[in-house]
Amino acid sequence: MAGKPAGGTPATDALTAAGISFTLHSYTHHDDSRDFGAEAARELGVDELRIFKTLVVDIGLGRPPLAVGVVPVAGQLDLKAFAAAAGAKKAAMAKPAEASRSSGYVVGGISPIGQKTPLPTVLDETAQLFDTIFVSAGKRGLQVELTPDDLLAITGARWADIAR
Repeated sequence: MAGKPAGGTPATDALTAAGISFTLHSYTHHDDSRDFGAEAARELGVDELRIFKTLVVDIGLGRPPLAVGVVPVAGQLDLKAFAAAAGAKKAAMAKPAEASRSSGYVVGGISPIGQKTPLPTVLDETAQLFDTIFVSAGKRGLQVELTPDDLLAITGARWADIAR
């Protein structure tokens, strides 16, 4: 995977600035689609286990009281496991407006990389099963492919079993 020039999003700009190798994959986003990760997998012809969705979660701790969970689109975020991994008593999905405001991205295009307000991030350990994984590049219809270790490094994330 060769590094690509910035793709015009904070995520690709951050990857480029950090010298991290990545590949951009664009596809046609359909406005009526609400299952953004499944759409990306289908349009790109990639297994849903390799495409990871970025979920902003309210853990009620400190300022901001938000954190980020990154899980395969084939599964769901286990909120109880996420709370434990984040050191919180409980966790709930953040409201879409909160997620957009905090990340600087539109829902359906939230990337774990280059967020406006960097948040504690937990990456599901199944990402380690693959040489490369896909996450949103910061807008609907654009995915970035990179190694799980590079995603961990650029986001300051930690591994945990947070998917079900």
